[in-house]
Amino acid sequence: MYPLSQRPRPGRVPAGGPPVRPRTDAVLILRHWHELPPPVIILAPPRSFTSVVCAMLGQHPQMYGFPETHLFSEDTLDRWLIRADRATYPMGHGLVRAVAQLYFGGQDAHTVALAQRWLRARRGVTTEFIFKALADRVFPAMPVDKSPSTVNNTKTLLGVRRKLPAAKFLHLLRHPRGHGESVMRFMAEREKHGPIPARHWLMEISRPDGDDAPLDPQRGWYARNTMIRDFLAEVPAADRLAVRGEDLLAAPDRVLPEIAGWLGLRTDARAIDAMKHPERSPFAFLGPPGARYGNDAFFLQAPALRAARARGHRLDGPLRWRPDGQGFTPDVTALAREFGYT
Repeated sequence: MYPLSQRPRPGRVPAGGPPVRPRTDAVLILRHWHELPPPVIILAPPRSFTSVVCAMLGQHPQMYGFPETHLFSEDTLDRWLIRADRATYPMGHGLVRAVAQLYFGGQDAHTVALAQRWLRARRGVTTEFIFKALADRVFPAMPVDKSPSTVNNTKTLLGVRRKLPAAKFLHLLRHPRGHGESVMRFMAEREKHGPIPARHWLMEISRPDGDDAPLDPQRGWYARNTMIRDFLAEVPAADRLAVRGEDLLAAPDRVLPEIAGWLGLRTDARAIDAMKHPERSPFAFLGPPGARYGNDAFFLQAPALRAARARGHRLDGPLRWRPDGQGFTPDVTALAREFGYT
C-alpha cells in the first residue's frame, strides 16, 4: 500500500520504481477498516457543477476526490455490474478508473482491463465494502464521492446514511435557470450520437413523471433538490452543509475555507490554493478506451476552475427551452428563493 504522499498520479509512479500490482483475484484486506475517516458525499442533480467541485475538493491535502462510482445505487457488486451493463450511459467508467488508479497504479488500456477483471472477481461482495476498499487506498484522506445516481431516490439516500453513518453531506446547489440551460445543452450534444433512450438520465430529469409533457428540466431540479433538502433535514446539522455552486466558483477564496473548516481540515493558503486546481485530479482527463468518462464530458475535455460559469441568473422571465414562453412554476421559484437565489 502506498503512503498517501506517494499515491499514483497520471504519468507518475511512486519513488522506488513501478508499483507492485496485486493479483486481480487476490483476497482483499483493508488495513484501515476501523479508522477510515468519514466520507464527503456531494448531493446534487446532474449538471450542478459536481465534477469540477469534486475535483477541487480532492486536491485538498486531506481529501481525495473519486470519479462517479455509482456504488450506492445497488447493495451488491453483482447487481451493480448488471446495472452498469444495462445503463444507457457509461455508468461503470468511473469505478473502473478508480480501481485502475488506486490498485494498479495508473489508467491505461492494460490497467483498465485489470480493474475490470478485479471487479468481476469480487462480484459477490457488497458495494459498501468496495467503497471502503477505495477509501482504504487513500487513507488517511477523506474520500469525496459525487455520483449523481445517489439522488435518484430517497431509498438510495437513506441507504448511504445507514451504510456510512459518519458521512458528511454537501448539498451543492445551482440556479434552476443555469441548471436547465446546462441540461438542454448537454441533451443537444447527446442527440448528435442518436436518439436519447427514454430511460436515460437526461430524459428522467427533464420529464421526471414519465409523461408526454414537453421536456422541462426545472421539474427534475425541483424534485431532486426537494428530496435532498428533506433528507438532510433529518441529518445532524454538523454533518450537512449547503453551498451554492455559483458562489464557490466565483469566490473560491471565501467558500473553500468554509467547506474545509466545516470538515475540520486545514484552511491555510496552501491548502486552499491546491483546491483551485481541479485539473490536477488524477481523473480530470478523458480515460483510455473502456473507461473514458466517470465525470462530466465537458469537464474532462477542458478541466479548470472557471469563474465565468458562475454568471448570475434571474428567476423571473421566460425560459428559453419552453416553447410556450412561460417561466418557472411557483413551487420552483419558492424553492430557489429558499436556497438564496433571486
